[in-house]
Amino acid sequence: MAIARRSAHLNVMVEAAEKAARSLVRDFGEVENLQVSKKGPGDFVSNADHKAEKTIREALTKSRPNYSLLMEESGAKKGADASFKWIVDPLDGTTNFLHGIPHWSISIALEKDGEILAGVVYDPIKDELFTAEKGMGAFLNNKRLRVSPRHMADAMIAIGGARPGAKNYEIFMAEIDAVMPHVSGVRRMGSAALDICYVAAGRFDGFFERHLSPWDVAAGSLIVKEAGGYSTDMEGGKDCVYGKSFLTGSPNVHAGLLKQLKSCAKKAPEKVKSAS
Repeated sequence: MAIARRSAHLNVMVEAAEKAARSLVRDFGEVENLQVSKKGPGDFVSNADHKAEKTIREALTKSRPNYSLLMEESGAKKGADASFKWIVDPLDGTTNFLHGIPHWSISIALEKDGEILAGVVYDPIKDELFTAEKGMGAFLNNKRLRVSPRHMADAMIAIGGARPGAKNYEIFMAEIDAVMPHVSGVRRMGSAALDICYVAAGRFDGFFERHLSPWDVAAGSLIVKEAGGYSTDMEGGKDCVYGKSFLTGSPNVHAGLLKQLKSCAKKAPEKVKSAS
């Protein structure tokens, strides 16, 4: 079994995620008692979310006080050393969390000069820790990860998408229609960070979604890359972390998904334009 060797940076990230996880797990056990506010259609934020982010921010800042921060709830904060930036989602899959569905995660990435150097995605309910560092491979706990060798026809694809009534709902449904005849199945799980890591682990073969944020995908993009997969935007562009869409998969499946999504865009260019 390959052993994941962790740098000082990665150790800090793992410790921060594990510390935040302890309070999240306690709150998840009492999910019906959480005070919840609504910050947008289908986008809920809980006290648990804010507490976890505070825990992670304090741990990262204590270790590297000069680094910049980009966090889902508290936004961006420029540090004295602006070349380094922590990118944090303290609770990816908030809606699952609030409904008592045990599929959510903590995501932390380290970026230097626009490049992701390290990524951690932690699922505390299943005690699954996905990690990667640039050039060092991707791991689930201490198991080395590789994307699956399956081809498009046998592929299981994860998706994330719009609610009915949203401006990009029609293109979302058109994209599903374009992809489904060419794959084995499609799943919507509700945590983009975990979906991407499941691609790295060979559980899924591809994933795509529009209108994600950097904290949703930064860590996972490196994890899947270090597992042998590809990530782009849904038009094939390289800026998948800060772009308007995200597409990842094993080499064969990424190419197949990109072909179908581009075909869909050609058939409905105005819908794609309005959804972007």
